[in-house]
Amino acid sequence: MMVFCTLFNSSYFSRFLAMYRSLKRHCPGYRLYVFPFDNESMDLLQKMKLTDIIAIPLSDFEDENLLKVKPFRTKVEYCWTVPPSMIYYIFQNYHEAHCTYIDADIYFYNDPTALFEEWGNRSVLLTEHRFTPQYDTSAIFGKYCVQYISFKNDANGLKALLWWRDVCIEWCYDRIEDGKFADQKYLDEFSGRFEGIHVLQHKGGGIAPWNVQQYNFNTDGKSLEAIEKTTGNRFPVIFYHYHYVRFYPDATIDIGDYQLTRQTIDIIYKPYLAQLQDIKNELKQYNIGFDPHGPRTIDNSWNARIIRIKRRIKGRYNRYPVKKLIP
Repeated sequence: MMVFCTLFNSSYFSRFLAMYRSLKRHCPGYRLYVFPFDNESMDLLQKMKLTDIIAIPLSDFEDENLLKVKPFRTKVEYCWTVPPSMIYYIFQNYHEAHCTYIDADIYFYNDPTALFEEWGNRSVLLTEHRFTPQYDTSAIFGKYCVQYISFKNDANGLKALLWWRDVCIEWCYDRIEDGKFADQKYLDEFSGRFEGIHVLQHKGGGIAPWNVQQYNFNTDGKSLEAIEKTTGNRFPVIFYHYHYVRFYPDATIDIGDYQLTRQTIDIIYKPYLAQLQDIKNELKQYNIGFDPHGPRTIDNSWNARIIRIKRRIKGRYNRYPVKKLIP
């Protein structure tokens, strides 16, 4: 049994539901702990009666240490603060032998059992960003991405997990300071501090907009295969991380500040965005009072306009009318 956990709020509900359904479709045996971060998302979960999940309200999960720092973190910073505490809570209260934190905006295209089998008897599994060279900011933001991180409930796993939990509670902000950034720059220290660390080698785990330039894709409509441009090696895509997908009120969608080929947009993004839109339409039956894609406003400040101009010049302006991405 593979054990996962994730967090989200009502603004990320469509992404969570897409992730959950992709996991259900491709993983033969799993348990998913979910931490809804607002009442709206918890209420909707209860109405939908989803199977194979255990929903944990914040009132059960948040301890004194988290509540102490919560007022001093933004919503995003607090979401970055809590993943190690979530895993520890699951170990303490549900006695799972292992747990993998996954971001709610990843999507599974093939069975993740291959990642679990590669992990083997090691205590911690890390996934690298594997940046395409022109986007390599690992020295600033970290070599590893929290998107998919696994811990065993053993001595080495707990030692690393509790250290990560403590430092995230002490400092976890959306800024660069003294070699730290958010929750993920801490992961650079794991190999030097702890035993039983394994870095994922399967390149199908962790394809994302910052490394997708390295691959071509084939699909049969049910699964997805990546082909390395440099070697020609083929492997199944286990999951893709849909970082920075934003729906705007002017009927446009921004899919990120990275160079994306037409093939990537057609094969990777369009089907996913169509699923998100189908989910939004499906949720209307529950009379929800929120946008499951998240409320967005368009920043028309001079600074934001200059950034958009620079993105256009660099060929990284991926904002399109909804009708162009979702037929």
